[in-house]
Amino acid sequence: MTSSALLVMDVQRDVVDLADDGSGYLPRLRGAIDGARAAGIPVIYVRMGLRPGDPEVSTRSKVMANVLRAGLFTEGAPGSEIHPGIAPWPGDVVVTKRRGSAFSGSDLDLVLRARGIDSLVLTGIATSAVVLSTLWHAVDLDLGVTVLADGCLDTDPEVHRMLVERLFPQWADVFTIADWLGAIGAPRPLS
Repeated sequence: MTSSALLVMDVQRDVVDLADDGSGYLPRLRGAIDGARAAGIPVIYVRMGLRPGDPEVSTRSKVMANVLRAGLFTEGAPGSEIHPGIAPWPGDVVVTKRRGSAFSGSDLDLVLRARGIDSLVLTGIATSAVVLSTLWHAVDLDLGVTVLADGCLDTDPEVHRMLVERLFPQWADVFTIADWLGAIGAPRPLS
């Protein structure tokens, strides 16, 4: 039997401020989180965190150089906190990663194995970063993967659309939040 977990990835204050397009992303994501809880599916939060002084950042990484220039993800900084609109509950697992994939530099794999989780439902910001990287990593680990298309957000709407409509369906099941909630028997949020 498949045991799933909902991953809520990089939905941190500064990231939401950069990417939120005014489409109601946080309330939609809150509906997915509430529905997962109602269906008994664990919710695991993943956040990007870099130590002060950035000892884990290589000068050879273009991506990480851009992150540093933007002043993002420093552990302890208010902007690096998980957004209060979807904040974890006491007892929720919060994983800190050091790179794009939720698995990179984190103990996510250990948490999943300890809980017998073999299938992931992915949400987060950005579709072209953490969601894409985590999807590839999960597929390589032979995990089942579902992506909630409207539970993901990207600063480039066209890249988001191309990923969720054309690329992701090759490796994962892709649902809207409402359709996924119906599939797991959870109450759908009010629109």
